[in-house]
Amino acid sequence: MDRLLFGDNQFFGVNHMSEEKARAQAIRFQSVDAIMDVLDAAYDEGVHTFMCTTHDRIADVAGRVRADPARYSDFTFFPGMPYAHKYANAVTEDGMIGAMRRFTPDTGFFDAAMRGTSSIARKDIDGLMTLLIDAEMKMFDGLRTPVIWLQNVVVDLLLGLGFKAAFSVFAEHVKAKFGAEPGFITMNLPRLLDTLDEAGVENPIVCANINKIGFRMSGGVASYHQALSERKFRAVAMSVYASGAIPADEAIAWICEQPNIESIVFGASSRGNIRNTRELVDRYWPSR
Repeated sequence: MDRLLFGDNQFFGVNHMSEEKARAQAIRFQSVDAIMDVLDAAYDEGVHTFMCTTHDRIADVAGRVRADPARYSDFTFFPGMPYAHKYANAVTEDGMIGAMRRFTPDTGFFDAAMRGTSSIARKDIDGLMTLLIDAEMKMFDGLRTPVIWLQNVVVDLLLGLGFKAAFSVFAEHVKAKFGAEPGFITMNLPRLLDTLDEAGVENPIVCANINKIGFRMSGGVASYHQALSERKFRAVAMSVYASGAIPADEAIAWICEQPNIESIVFGASSRGNIRNTRELVDRYWPSR
């Protein structure tokens, strides 16, 4: 993985500290052109990996990248799934069958539908999960997707339910079907690592909030530092700025001192902020 990954929260009005900023961002990035302007800035600044949801507008981004392979020869997607609102909206607009037609892979609607129906009949969660993964990945056909993430809304729900087998199902299908590494996003890093060990997922890629003040870090900074120091996994740090609560220089200096950090994912809306983060990482993380 690259040291710096570019996230997409800013494109869809996600800001954990300010609803006003979130609304302004949602308005600004209503068009794919506005999103591409920022992605082009990040790409030109040397940040080539886009860690994204499977929002409908990301399908448009994928289409732009696919259509210009010379311009985006090093562009890499790290898709995260599922994007729950997309499914709810599709069912409302098109009905259940129409939604399935919209999202199921090109390998055959009938086959996908039968997999889903038989899975429901048998209460076979494995079949439903693999169908969901295949559907979400449809928009990335022909593009580079070396890591595929399971979003924290599902990861942490599965943790709460104690459904450990789902993690190994996700990991095995992502590897076998897409030749990708499975990644897991969580709000509770220590607990997830315990569960992944029990599920047999070795040396996992895990993305979690990791920052100096413990912002949205379930269990606190000490438990995360212990996990980073003692556990075998590949850590991707998000919310390193604690949604703006920590000055940029201080935040990057701290995260780069932590053990076992493989990558940092960040969001920004301007070339200046993207460049500033890249330069700070180059300064404090020069040898990695």
